[in-house]
Amino acid sequence: MMDKVATLLARARAETGLDDFGDDGFREGLDMLVGSALRQARFTARGQAMFEAQVVGLLSRRLEVEHWYARHPGIDDQQIVAPVIGLGLPRTGSTALSCLLAEDPAARSIRMWESDAPCPPPETATQRTDPRIARTGETLATMLQQAPGFAAMLPLAPEGPMECQNFMAYDFKSNIFTASAHIPAYADWLYHRADLVPTYRYVKRVLKLLQWRCPPYSWRLKNPAHMLFIDALDQVFPDARYWMTHRDVASVIPSMADLYNTLSTGLSDHVDRAYLGRLSEECWTLGVRRIIAFRDAGQDHRFYDIHFEPFQRAPIAVIEQLYQFLGEPFTDQARARMQAWRDSTPRDKHGRHHYDPGDYGLDPAALHSRLQFYTDRFSVGQAA
Repeated sequence: MMDKVATLLARARAETGLDDFGDDGFREGLDMLVGSALRQARFTARGQAMFEAQVVGLLSRRLEVEHWYARHPGIDDQQIVAPVIGLGLPRTGSTALSCLLAEDPAARSIRMWESDAPCPPPETATQRTDPRIARTGETLATMLQQAPGFAAMLPLAPEGPMECQNFMAYDFKSNIFTASAHIPAYADWLYHRADLVPTYRYVKRVLKLLQWRCPPYSWRLKNPAHMLFIDALDQVFPDARYWMTHRDVASVIPSMADLYNTLSTGLSDHVDRAYLGRLSEECWTLGVRRIIAFRDAGQDHRFYDIHFEPFQRAPIAVIEQLYQFLGEPFTDQARARMQAWRDSTPRDKHGRHHYDPGDYGLDPAALHSRLQFYTDRFSVGQAA
């Protein structure tokens, strides 16, 4: 395993011509990930090559981030102030909500092309013509061609907002790995023993780089997985405000298992659907338990709750209420841009996402029973 890690590190150095990875704390996650993948993932030859390319790419991006900081140490003087962060179970409308919030010109989000390649850091004058936008569009088109059902799951666009999963992955502690590979040892370590404080510090490091030459500075972030690591997130972003989306758990957890299946199928011929069902149920049950504990420990005032059905019926009205909670102006320009995005991106633009919970060993009644502590806490009803 150590030989494999050394090879991946060497490939990243060779691809970038750089050799400073910064603080070496990322090595623990990298070692855990590669070791689990070698023992458990059962990749095809193509899958193994794709996994290694992913790791090398993440290492290369980390090298580039450190290179920019070495040349311009003043970047670290940038401040990330009171970010608004979206939480909640995945598949609850949070991606559409984050896309709408990203339409506000007074706010800043992580755009897909920046998520793929944050260096060189964007500049205001060229942020709409940056060649990375076209490259990301080509990559996205290829991905959707290979997995056509993916378009019905998430509204994705090169200039649309992305979660900070890639930036967490620069520290090799991220759900992007557990979502696409059978690596239960890594998942167990990530969810129960890993220290995510350094990870979120690195996320902040990249956000500083992104805003350095390209304001605004009012960040709108979103990542359901933050629920799993909320205490670490709070240490790094103690002034964050949160919105949290809610939906019937029997619609959410099987849908996530099916998404994991879509991501895994291209990498392995031995996808264990029952494992994906267990992973989805256990991961997200743990996430909501941790977020409820955090909220009940005196942090509830920092949260604004959004239920799926009202948001689907009247998204702009819900967002207006969110802005009132935040104490921020909801301008006519922001409203018009959000409405234009909603009109051009209806919920079923690419069809509906269909799945059978039974394929993943999941039973809706059992899910309702296991997560009743959550549904009762937030008055989340069952899907009609």
